[in-house]
Amino acid sequence: MGLNYPVRQGKVRDVYDLGEQVLLVASDRISAFDYILPSLIPDKGRVLTQMSQFWFETLDIPNHLISTDVQQMKLDGDVDLSELDGRATLARKTEVIPIECVVRGYLAGSGWKEYQRSQTVCDIPLPEGLPQAAKLPEPIFTPATKAESGHDENISFERMVEIVGPDMANLLREKSIAVYQAGAQRALEHGIIIADTKFEWGVVNGEVLLIDEVLTPDSSRFWPQNEYAVGMSPPSFDKQFVRDWLEASSWDKNSEPPTLPQEVVEKTRAKYIEAYERITERKFAW
Repeated sequence: MGLNYPVRQGKVRDVYDLGEQVLLVASDRISAFDYILPSLIPDKGRVLTQMSQFWFETLDIPNHLISTDVQQMKLDGDVDLSELDGRATLARKTEVIPIECVVRGYLAGSGWKEYQRSQTVCDIPLPEGLPQAAKLPEPIFTPATKAESGHDENISFERMVEIVGPDMANLLREKSIAVYQAGAQRALEHGIIIADTKFEWGVVNGEVLLIDEVLTPDSSRFWPQNEYAVGMSPPSFDKQFVRDWLEASSWDKNSEPPTLPQEVVEKTRAKYIEAYERITERKFAW
């Protein structure tokens, strides 16, 4: 990118340290089964950035967003702004709270697997007899943390209290559920169910801010309402085509992943864009 700043690279985002601010650049990388795949999904980073911008501006919650307009960012270095356009977020630097704040509104994924064994999700007891993909009586908060391996590791709320203290734990639970409910209501009005999601939070001068990405197909499980039915796993707007193809391939999930077929790349790109356009009522401009 030609940016003269310290950088930390995640699976999808590159984070540049600008002093009191950070620059988040969402790439077109895609990960599955804890591997970064060799194939890119064109414009995926722009979809994630623009959708997060929409939610930051729409939801009534303090957040870290400063701007996504690269023309207004005074960046050092020989920077090609066309590369950054649409995928860069200038944000306030925060002290990141080391908890993944997961909110689940439906019984899916690893939660469904656990429920079948023990009638719990992350050790939270649930009513008996719920089918797969059932809407939960109330959204539940199931925090996670990063293990040394870099994977998310579910923890109890009591463990979260030990890490961040009772006041912060209760505040984050309350804020996370409230943001999920507001976003899920908006999405449902546009034909998309947000089954679950995860948030990250940071602190600046004692103020708790919503940070990173918000209610995107990468951080959430999106289902089309018109194809939703209990008792089955609904189709999704995220990495469905990628996961399905990898599951059907000969890849052992313990070695370098294979290159995706062009058809899978194109279908995945189309699903990300469809989710963005339906929720925001905006035309994807790239």
